[in-house]
Amino acid sequence: MEEELKCPVCGSFFREPIILPCSHNICLACARNILVQTPEAESPQSSRASGSGVSDYDYLELDKMSLYSETDSGYGSYGGFVSAPTTPCQKSPNGVRVFPPTVPPPPLAQHHLLPHTGCHRSLTLDDRGLRGFPKNRVLEGVVDRYQQSKAAALKCQLCEKSPREATVMCEQCDVFYCDPCRLRCHPPRGPLAKHRLVPPAQGRISRRTSPRKISTCTEHELENLSMYCVQCKTPVCYQCLEDGKHSTHEVKALGAMWKLHKGQLSQALNVLSDRATEAKEFLVQLRNMVQHIQENGVEFEACLVAQCDALIEALNRRKAQLLSRVTKEHEHKLLVVRDQISHCTVKLRQTTGLMEYCLEVIKENDPSGFLQISDALIRRVHMTENQWGKGSLTPRMSSDFDLTLDSGPLLQTIQQLDFVQMKVPAAPILQMEECCTQTNSATLSWKQPPLSTIAVDGYILELDDGNGGQFREVYVGTEMICTVDGLRFNSTYKSRVKAFNSSGVGQYSKTLVMQTSEIAWFTFDSVSAHPDIILSNDNLTVTCNSYDDRVIMGNTGFSRGVHYWEMTIDRYDNHPDPAFGIARADVLKDVMLGKDDKAWAMYVDNNRSWFMHNNSHTNRTDGGISKGATVGVLLDFSRGILLFLINDEQQGPVAFNTLEGMYYPAISLNRNVQVTLHSGLPVPDFYTPGESEAAGSVC
Repeated sequence: MEEELKCPVCGSFFREPIILPCSHNICLACARNILVQTPEAESPQSSRASGSGVSDYDYLELDKMSLYSETDSGYGSYGGFVSAPTTPCQKSPNGVRVFPPTVPPPPLAQHHLLPHTGCHRSLTLDDRGLRGFPKNRVLEGVVDRYQQSKAAALKCQLCEKSPREATVMCEQCDVFYCDPCRLRCHPPRGPLAKHRLVPPAQGRISRRTSPRKISTCTEHELENLSMYCVQCKTPVCYQCLEDGKHSTHEVKALGAMWKLHKGQLSQALNVLSDRATEAKEFLVQLRNMVQHIQENGVEFEACLVAQCDALIEALNRRKAQLLSRVTKEHEHKLLVVRDQISHCTVKLRQTTGLMEYCLEVIKENDPSGFLQISDALIRRVHMTENQWGKGSLTPRMSSDFDLTLDSGPLLQTIQQLDFVQMKVPAAPILQMEECCTQTNSATLSWKQPPLSTIAVDGYILELDDGNGGQFREVYVGTEMICTVDGLRFNSTYKSRVKAFNSSGVGQYSKTLVMQTSEIAWFTFDSVSAHPDIILSNDNLTVTCNSYDDRVIMGNTGFSRGVHYWEMTIDRYDNHPDPAFGIARADVLKDVMLGKDDKAWAMYVDNNRSWFMHNNSHTNRTDGGISKGATVGVLLDFSRGILLFLINDEQQGPVAFNTLEGMYYPAISLNRNVQVTLHSGLPVPDFYTPGESEAAGSVC
């Protein structure tokens, strides 16, 4: 953090720093030099060089002088004097041209200006001159501690010629002693026997730890600073509140604001610390890229030489040009990455320096001194953190050489031989934040690597069988997002994706493991439902506003496992015959379920039921439904069968068998019926699932 502790004017460690209104700091002596450091021979009024010079004015009066400086042009003049001479003089060591006064200083009511090279603007001084700027005691304390920590071994303070290394420090005398001087000047007897001697390092720490200084108001020197003006963002005293410019401002307790600002600075430092950690990791990545670029460049050059040598004399003329292309690409990549390393290193050093400085400032026990600089530090920390925004920690250059030499052209086309920028695509990157599962469906999203420029013709998505088996292709196309339906519930699937183009198929992405829902919960699907359908109760209760039968399906399809759900009859008027069962996604929605070849259903009235598929009615069975009855549907893919229950009793034989593929729960009804769905239920006790499902995949 050494750069944080040096004056921008003199370049040395701060000495008696003062805080300027722009929140920058400057040595008090440097501020005075900007106004008064001018050789007498440069005075525009040479007749005054008789010996008095600038000594005619004391420091306080000189501090009050109004000075305007244009640092770019190197010329300056006193403000407020129309007739003041403007003859330029030589630059002072701080780079600002200054003129001594030719007339007495202006009245105190004049506006006085102090040139500030850091902001390239002038700062206004009041009638107190430089005394009106508060001293930065916190910065002064940090500089002192830093210089002491960097100092060499502590020396004895009583050795006359060549001080020896101190071995102890007396806390009462506040003196460092070597062994001979301690025995001679600080014998362990008499009154000195009660003094406490400590090691030098401990003594140095105790010297730094001083009691908190009570700060006084700059406007009312006899008053202590005890409050904080929120509007002006500065500590104030009670007299400032009674008769000063802060009398109508919002004020808060100094200690409370001290703790508040320390907390804000600490929080900002935590964020900045994370950015610094990312930057360090990023620098490691960039340095590794330099090695990879070098290795890839050497490898590519060797391959290029081998191909060119195979074309004998005709290719030799072209070989030098191609090698030059590769070398330029190599050097360009190295130049870009090294430039980014240099830029990031500078930013990281500045960030680390600011962090260490802020941590030292937080250690200070002076509330008013801390609050004088806390706002500026918080802004700097936020500003520095914003500089590490998006994109700043992303490589500007890829380490790969996306060039492939095509060595197959005829000899007469050798002069047109060039690089073909086509390689096998890189492995896609799965976008974890967009990949998810919902019930028995999985959505995957991916993208190409950010620095890849290789053309991609399409992607291949693969999933295993949910039981650790072989991968299989589930999607081939150009889209970079895909939803796979009909997966097995309570199963763990592995997925991966790869890209392809005319040069071949690229590497697989990382494997993503996804877990489907444990239980087959589902509701009615409002999107695919017929317009006459009326849904309520979070899409669990359904009725219709038409006297004709209308079909609605569940929002989840099944293709594996054993599934059981029930529907409770909430309303049953005029003996209608609703139908319950399963259907394909493209089933007709404006006829009774089972009328077409896309549905398998049981329709039932108040006395009997029938099974129906493709308008074929079979297995008439006695027993109907009424209000409060329950209709159950059991779909077992292990046996490929569908059966129905009414009030927990099986209704007729197995309704349908040899069922394969994707099916959705479905129902058809009219306005005389209202039912409520209950999904994710256990299989009835009387039913034994197939062997392949008995191990726990029943839901």
